[in-house]
Amino acid sequence: MTSPTALFEPDRLARVREATADSGLGALLLTPGPDLRYVTGYDAIPLERLTCLVVPAADDPFLVVPRLELAAAQASTAGELGVELVPWDETEDPYALAAGRLPRDVGRVGVADRMWAVMALRFRAAMPGVEQVAAGQVLGELRKRKSAAEIEALREAGAAIDRVHGIVPALLKAGRTEREVGRDIAEAILAEGHATVDFVIVGSGPNGASPHHELSDRVIQAGEPVVVDIGGTMPNGYCSDETRVYAVGEAPADFHTYYAVLKEAQEAARAAVRPGVTPEAVDAAAREVIAAAGYGEYFIHRTGHGIGLETHEEPYIVAGNTEPLEPGMAFSIEPGIYPGPHGARIEDIVVCTADGHESVNHVTRDLIVVDA
Repeated sequence: MTSPTALFEPDRLARVREATADSGLGALLLTPGPDLRYVTGYDAIPLERLTCLVVPAADDPFLVVPRLELAAAQASTAGELGVELVPWDETEDPYALAAGRLPRDVGRVGVADRMWAVMALRFRAAMPGVEQVAAGQVLGELRKRKSAAEIEALREAGAAIDRVHGIVPALLKAGRTEREVGRDIAEAILAEGHATVDFVIVGSGPNGASPHHELSDRVIQAGEPVVVDIGGTMPNGYCSDETRVYAVGEAPADFHTYYAVLKEAQEAARAAVRPGVTPEAVDAAAREVIAAAGYGEYFIHRTGHGIGLETHEEPYIVAGNTEPLEPGMAFSIEPGIYPGPHGARIEDIVVCTADGHESVNHVTRDLIVVDA
C-alpha cells in the first residue's frame, strides 16, 4: 500500500508528544502499522526486525530502524520531519538500544495497539519493572477526531466504493458463484482508485444471514437476496466500507417485509447522529425500530464502527459507549437483520458535523433488484 504522505499533517508529532505527557506515560513505542502511519506518515514494512518510533514525553522522538531499512526511513515523511534515525545492525539488540535511551524512571510506556506480541514481550524483557499499556489510550483520542483533510479523504474513498456498487448489478446473475462475482468486484475496487482490496463479502441466500460470510462456490439462485459488503484502502491510506443489498429477480415476500424495517432503522440511526449524542443512543435508535417490528433477536451486532486509517477503529457505535459524539468523528451506520433463510444489512459511512451528519456514501438504500 502506498504511504499516506499526501495526508500527513506535520503537527501531529508535537500533538502526540503533548498527549503522551498529559496521559502520564513516559513514552510511546510505535511499531509499523496505523499508529506509526498516523504520527509520521511512514508506512514501514512490518518485519521481524524491529522498526519503532519512540516518543518520550520529555525528550525528542527517535526512530529505531534496521540498517537495511535506513534509506527507506530517510526518504519517508519521518525523515522529512527531522526525526532522529537510530539504525541498528544485525548483531545488535534493538530493544535494549531503544530502552537504553529512555530515562530509568520512565514508569509506564504505551505500546502500539497493533504491536506484535513477541515485540511487546521483548520490550518487557528490556525494560523490567516498566508497565506497558495500550498506546490507543493516547492515540485513539486524537485519531477518532478527523481533520478536514481526513474527512475529504473519506469522501474520496466513499465516492470510489459508490462507483463499485454502481457496477455490481451488472455482475450479479443467477448461475454465477459468489466467488466469481467477488473476483469481479475486487478488480473493480482497484480499477476505481483503491490501492488495496480489504474485503469482499457476497452473501447469497442463506449466506446473507452470516454478517462476515466469506466468498464461497455457492451458485446464486433466481429470487435470492444478496448482501454485498465491500471495502478497500485508498492510496492515501484511508478506508472505504459500504454494504448494499441486491435481489436477483423477485425476492421472497417476507424478505421485503423486514427489509423495509431495516431501511427505517438505518435512517433512524443516521438521523440521530449529531454532536452531544452518545454512540449508544445511535445504536438504540436503530435497535428500537427493529425490536418494535419483532426482529430484535436477529440484530446480532453493534450498529457501527469508526473508520479512517483502519476499517475498524474508534468510536464504536454500541450500547455502553457513552462518550458524546463530536464533529469530525467518522463511523459506519450498519444495522442488520439475519433471520436465517436470508439476511440484510445497509451500511453507510457518516461523519458527525457541527449540526448533524454527512454521509460519504450516496448509492440508493432501496433494495436493488437486478434481472435474474
